[in-house]
Amino acid sequence: MQEWNRAIELIEADLSAPVDVGHLAQVALTSEYHFRRMFASLAGIPLSEYIRRRRLTAATGEIVAGQPVLDVAIRYGYGSAEAFTRAFKVMHGLTPSQARQPGAILHSQPQLRFHLRVEGNTDMKHRIVSKDAFRLVGKKAQVRLIYEGPNAEIEQFERNLDPAVRPKLAELSDTEPYGLLAVTDNIEQPGDEGSALDYWRAAATLQPPPEGFDCMEVAAGLWVVFETEGKFPEVLQRLWADAAAEWFPANPYRWAPGPQLLSVQPDQGGTTGRGQLWIPIEKA
Repeated sequence: MQEWNRAIELIEADLSAPVDVGHLAQVALTSEYHFRRMFASLAGIPLSEYIRRRRLTAATGEIVAGQPVLDVAIRYGYGSAEAFTRAFKVMHGLTPSQARQPGAILHSQPQLRFHLRVEGNTDMKHRIVSKDAFRLVGKKAQVRLIYEGPNAEIEQFERNLDPAVRPKLAELSDTEPYGLLAVTDNIEQPGDEGSALDYWRAAATLQPPPEGFDCMEVAAGLWVVFETEGKFPEVLQRLWADAAAEWFPANPYRWAPGPQLLSVQPDQGGTTGRGQLWIPIEKA
């Protein structure tokens, strides 16, 4: 974790300066895509949100010390005192002037430090698959990334699907992972909650796409496949976090760009079941 802590120190060196995430990823000996995903899972907070909170924490000290609001706002990248005040109030529940009053209760974001913790108490069922090229065929929509709990935009998309779509996708499914798939791709800022992404209800197939269906060609490559079972949707959402926090640090692979495929088999009632998560990988 030494490289990751060095990346954190580079952020801390000047919290008012723009952050070159690509350079942070180089310091952490990984790709920017992998760095963002791993950071969010390991830290429990997206990289952009961590940087925002650290800047506001530093700015709060200057506000309390009596620095002019506009000067502090500009120093930490806000275009106006009003924009800074809005962000300040979201973090503290107070305006800058209220924060200067005796007894004001303020919040802060401590500097992160990554430590290697080896427990080995989680048995992650997985396999590495070298898969030939295939295509994803289905229907897609743009939604926002949600880490925990139901995603209202995905639920709305699923409710609005034409009833004929799922049976047709079941017919098309002829290669792993079999069955109806939930697919995420083209994440705007990997690891940042609220980022836009493409969500698909799709099937993996070698057949040509029927008229009226969206299609994505997926190149041949390596995949890691995780299996889990338990309460939905929590057990499925934990798959991504466990993959980043436990599996990737212990294995010679990194998260590669590409679609992530979730195959779900709900038990009767739909509140529990089994799932498979397919993540594209490449040699680290």
